[in-house]
Amino acid sequence: MTRVRMDLFVSLDGYTPILGEDAENPMGEDWGRLTADYAATRTFRERVFGDTSGAGTTGVDDSYAAAFFEGIGAEIMGASMFGLHSFPDDPQWKGWWGDQPPFGTPVYVLTHTAPRPPIPMQGGTTFHFRNGSIEDVLTEASAAAGDRDVRVGGGYGTARDFLRAGLVDEVHLMVAPVVLGRGNRLWDHLQGLELTHTVTTEVSESGTTHVTFTR
Repeated sequence: MTRVRMDLFVSLDGYTPILGEDAENPMGEDWGRLTADYAATRTFRERVFGDTSGAGTTGVDDSYAAAFFEGIGAEIMGASMFGLHSFPDDPQWKGWWGDQPPFGTPVYVLTHTAPRPPIPMQGGTTFHFRNGSIEDVLTEASAAAGDRDVRVGGGYGTARDFLRAGLVDEVHLMVAPVVLGRGNRLWDHLQGLELTHTVTTEVSESGTTHVTFTR
């Protein structure tokens, strides 16, 4: 049965970064601080950077990083996470993710600039652009995923829209041991998730707290 999954990074004080406007910081100025422990894992280095040397951390963070890539049949993301806000009128723009994005599945990009032609990439990723309701896009993504899961990849606004609509079956929250003091407040007006989902927590060797909400 297809589940809707979400993995989010958040600071101790409840912030996610504001997305950047340039290629140096596409995910926001604070993204590196928030994701440092995840990016240091062996799984991330191998799956995202193609580093097969075995370098990188193992342990709790790496086990969650491995789970992140397992069982996903389709991805949904917002226009900003793709990078449309930087080059909205450039038909050649293929997003921030390089020639071989780390998805390997159909990716549905929510944008008011759709329709746009799909963009096939190396490694099995194809970006599709949709301007329908999140429910309609989720139905399409679920059909494409088959018996695998749909991951809602973000960014902040997309994640909140899916959470507010009650469409997410599993939320994995990586609470980094940093205090940002700025950014987007993730949980404002989203109270009550613990009433509909079972909550588990695990603290890694790095100090990151992994909080999982499962319907």
